[in-house]
Amino acid sequence: MNIVITGASGFVGGNLVWLLAAQGHRLLLVGRDPDRLAKAFPGHDCCGYDELAERGRGCDRLVHLAVLNNNVSAGPEEFHRINVELTLEVAAKAQRAGIARFVNVSSIHALDEDNASAYAVSKREAVRQLASFDGIEIVSVYLPMVYGARWTGRLGALNKLPRPLARMLFSFLAALKPTVSVARIAEFVTAQLAVDKDAEIIVSDGQGKNPWYRTAVRLVDLAFALAVLVPFSWALLIIWLIVKLQSPGPGVFAQKRIGKDAREFTCYKFRTMKCGTPQTGTHEASASAITSFGRFLRATKLDELPQAWNILRNEMTLIGPRPCLPIQTQLIEARRSRGVFEVKPGISGLAQVNDIDMSDPQKLAKWDERYIRLQCLVLDLKIGLATVRGRGQGDKVAG
Repeated sequence: MNIVITGASGFVGGNLVWLLAAQGHRLLLVGRDPDRLAKAFPGHDCCGYDELAERGRGCDRLVHLAVLNNNVSAGPEEFHRINVELTLEVAAKAQRAGIARFVNVSSIHALDEDNASAYAVSKREAVRQLASFDGIEIVSVYLPMVYGARWTGRLGALNKLPRPLARMLFSFLAALKPTVSVARIAEFVTAQLAVDKDAEIIVSDGQGKNPWYRTAVRLVDLAFALAVLVPFSWALLIIWLIVKLQSPGPGVFAQKRIGKDAREFTCYKFRTMKCGTPQTGTHEASASAITSFGRFLRATKLDELPQAWNILRNEMTLIGPRPCLPIQTQLIEARRSRGVFEVKPGISGLAQVNDIDMSDPQKLAKWDERYIRLQCLVLDLKIGLATVRGRGQGDKVAG
């Protein structure tokens, strides 16, 4: 490919140049000081922003990494000038050059609408204004902490350790916070897949192969399940008895749900609805179908406690996307297309604590995917605490 890169002098850009060049791609590096770029990257074409529209002709991609980061001390005006105005200027020149795809790189910090830092505000504004561009494919991608062949910043000390030990320690740190390798970024940049203009794209390593994360989560899951099923079995028995006495039917409700790898499993909950209620999503059920004690159980999430058995059987986890019904085909397809079935379903999840239920399948699948890309122990802890504090009370029923 012929690829244009702005911001090549930064850590991500420098590593990306080295990797893409090693893969045989032809690069054009663009910056305010092209002579400095030429010295830093001998053998590569370099130019200033004023030449981009002409020199960029025939290129396939433009990766925009030129940014004022949140670790820089500057006012909102300067952040706006670099992160918004320069981005729009570069996108317009890429459009004139006939470049097929403009990749706007941002940090995951900009995804948090509550983040009012000058960096986050300016990056969100750039994404909003880029949405109005026609004639060029605009792709905004969000990255967590990036690492290359070597570690920098606070992690620089790892370079002094034996490589196997350094990798083990980094794997432990990566279980705490999401990360992404430059190799994975390069893979995304050169991918030929079509990208939805409105898609929220987070590129990360994920936790699927991190032994620290998997071990920690499984230990916490087992501790929770055993704590519920053994010392508090008396409380489960009391809840079961009240459910039975209040309305005819079983105390524990068994229902088929869709779990990891889109496989069906039997999910257990204390029954909160009257017997005979149709098997539909909770958001489609009538409020009159819920028993008075069922409303209390749902509000406190005590109805979920029998799922400790599902956790013990390794069918569910504490934190993950909520499992849906086999009949919720729209949600199943939306989740399948976003890779949500790569992980086990959970008792509570990121979407739930943000008041997003199954009534909007596309939006829910989008938030489920966000969770998978940002999955880490710190995020799981935040979701768990938010759930305990009363957020994430499940799907709202129909009026």
